[in-house]
Amino acid sequence: MIAIRDFGFRRLEPGPAALLQMMIDPAVAIGTLFAVAAWFDDPFAGSYVILASLVFAMTFPGAAPDASQVLRTVVPRWLLTAGLLLLLVWSSGALPSLDRRVLLAWAIATPWTLFGAHRLWPVILARLCATGAVQRKVVVAGASEISRKLVERIEANRLLGLRFVGYFDDRSTERLEGLDSRRVLGSLDGLASFVKLHHIDVIYVALPMCPQPRVQRLLEQLHDTTASIYFVPDILLFDLIQARVDTIDGIPVLAVCESPYRGFNAFVKRASDLVLAVSILLLTAPIWIVIALVIKCTSPGPILFRQRRYGLDGKEMVIYKFRTMTCLEDGDTVKQAAEQDPRATRFGAFLRRYSLDELPQLINVLQGRMSVVGPRPHAVAHNELYRKVIRGYMMRHKVKPGITGLAQVRGLRGETRTVAKMRARIECDLEYLRRWSPLFDLLIAVKTVRAVLSRKNAH
Repeated sequence: MIAIRDFGFRRLEPGPAALLQMMIDPAVAIGTLFAVAAWFDDPFAGSYVILASLVFAMTFPGAAPDASQVLRTVVPRWLLTAGLLLLLVWSSGALPSLDRRVLLAWAIATPWTLFGAHRLWPVILARLCATGAVQRKVVVAGASEISRKLVERIEANRLLGLRFVGYFDDRSTERLEGLDSRRVLGSLDGLASFVKLHHIDVIYVALPMCPQPRVQRLLEQLHDTTASIYFVPDILLFDLIQARVDTIDGIPVLAVCESPYRGFNAFVKRASDLVLAVSILLLTAPIWIVIALVIKCTSPGPILFRQRRYGLDGKEMVIYKFRTMTCLEDGDTVKQAAEQDPRATRFGAFLRRYSLDELPQLINVLQGRMSVVGPRPHAVAHNELYRKVIRGYMMRHKVKPGITGLAQVRGLRGETRTVAKMRARIECDLEYLRRWSPLFDLLIAVKTVRAVLSRKNAH
């Protein structure tokens, strides 16, 4: 949604309720730390203040709707965050200045206080909304498909702090199929006076841009109100990847498909890739030597297998894997590895079962061609096949391919025998692009360990 009242075209700010929601996890975690430190008579100063600041930067925000989701998401995320915080404290040399009893009690107590806070939050929010303290009244100009989707989101998410009042549209209620006529408050000509009379806070304009005089006339009428005005372009009906508003020397542009790694995010992603890749490489170096020797001694051929795949922006790259088969396919036709594949060597089957054949791709990460987490790269032959039959297939190449990804931790590993299976994998890749964050990467990396040990679809 683009703000057009002041023509500043800034990113839409969250409402008061959403801002309060974002404070739940850090506030509860820091409050628990303060209470535990007080219990052990340890002054809340120095290193504790630094630790609290890190909590603010790293804790996952957001309220979970029910108890089961709190247990599945909020608590595990907190434990992961606490582990990272303690690792940072240890690596910085600040651990001796902290009472270890406080840290242990804090790590144990915080999941319980988070659980309680997330259970109480809906009750507190309902009372705040009932008083109108965190709500802004909203009307929508134009009862279009996109505006109905917008209203559905507003009414489904009370945390937005918005209360939908009604639509304004020039069409008769008979032409507005599927819409309750009681929700249509009048024609566009009556919108400005309604806004002033009822003190409406926000107006969303969801009209097609083709009839410009109609839109221009409406905006001129609304200039005599104090309501905030947002334009909801019908382009938002399409599948968007990292959609956001930007400006080029004062001219507003709307991104509908963009990489999540822009600006500072690119630095964060690259830095985390290097740290993870070097750490894993150092930990697994002895395993590399053993695998290389066994491959060389048990079957003829090179130790490493090289294959062309598509990388960032759809450009060809070469990935490295430990050789697991008796043949090295990299042509116009590449047969996917299958369960009990006769081409696999006995040791190669073992490597594939535990995904150890993927370890050399850490070299690709250090080269800057791949990431530790991202959409898995497919052979060039498979790319050329599936890009023709799966909508949005090539969007996954807006980022570097990864050694592991969201699709893999959801069980979509191994052979994709049907287009439907590949489509499910691509949907996960596109979801990853929409949801990316450094902590989301870390969560996928941790889940990868469980996925590898389960050996599901590993062949």
